Amino acid sequence: MNTPADPPRPTSLLDLFVSFTLLALQGFGGVLAVVQRELVERKRWLSKEEFIEEWAVAQIMPGPNVVNLALMIGGRYFGLRGALTALAGMLTLPLLVVLLLAMLHARFADLPAVAGALRGMAAVSAGMIAATGLKLASSLRQHPLRWWISAVLAVLCVIFVVLLRLPLAYTLLSLGSVGVACTYRVLRRGQA
Repeated sequence: MNTPADPPRPTSLLDLFVSFTLLALQGFGGVLAVVQRELVERKRWLSKEEFIEEWAVAQIMPGPNVVNLALMIGGRYFGLRGALTALAGMLTLPLLVVLLLAMLHARFADLPAVAGALRGMAAVSAGMIAATGLKLASSLRQHPLRWWISAVLAVLCVIFVVLLRLPLAYTLLSLGSVGVACTYRVLRRGQA
């Protein structure tokens, strides 16, 4: 049981499974926005800062980011059983939905209305990702780096991926290394 001083957490493995199943079913095309809203704002299982840290780790690990995050959160609260339960919640019902949608897409993909609807959904997904990035940017105030260094790294990331079309692995390795080195340097100066 949670006492008033304890932060909220999943109450059981079933709660974890259902939460990640519902989260996965909401997350078509714009999962970052949904994950942040559900885990940070609605359920409060993570603070903004914890979410950013966990999401950063999930992004550099191989595999889908949200699946990695589910494994980490499930493991945090219930160990290996929680990690596997969260993974099952992320994949079971959404897999069935995706298979159904794939069959429908194969049958109706040639229709102009379907192609137009998919282009419209892509634009909405891009907007959701941008809005989530702006919403989470406020937590950078607590980061040891000055805001303009973080802004430069963010702009460089966009340039690397969008304009130069560098692979995400190279972008994360190069800019992530710079960000880690700069943060380490600032923290080391603060301790001296």
